[in-house]
Amino acid sequence: MNPFRVLLRVRYYECDAQRVVFNARYGDYADTAVTEFFGYTVGGYKGMLDRNIDNQVVRFVTEWKSPARFDDVLAISVATERVGNTSFTVSVHFHQYPSGKEVAKTEITYVMVTADSHQKMAVPEDFREKLLKGAPGRVVNFAGVTYSEEE
Repeated sequence: MNPFRVLLRVRYYECDAQRVVFNARYGDYADTAVTEFFGYTVGGYKGMLDRNIDNQVVRFVTEWKSPARFDDVLAISVATERVGNTSFTVSVHFHQYPSGKEVAKTEITYVMVTADSHQKMAVPEDFREKLLKGAPGRVVNFAGVTYSEEE
């Protein structure tokens, strides 16, 4: 089964003097993809705030494998790796589309907090279940490319 994916096209201003995507942009890309993932799994960020729950990043690690360049399309997949008592970790994988060449991978750990006072809290059970289920097969296409479910 295909994972949840976001397709993004690399824009010129996201590249550095070496003509590759500047490393800090991967944080932007990961945040965009995870925000979309939350929309399809836990009702989106507004839905979380309506329940007085929020999360904060406590760990963010990226490993690069190959460069992405201007006008490349990145297929960014998101999956929940684990859910603990008060935190959860998602993996974000970046591949060139449609070749599938690995570009980078990121692991992000979030801690659950109350939205109003930012106090650590337990991951709600329904939130846990939705994160673990994920949104397999969903594709958010910001790249303007024709996408095939078989890819």
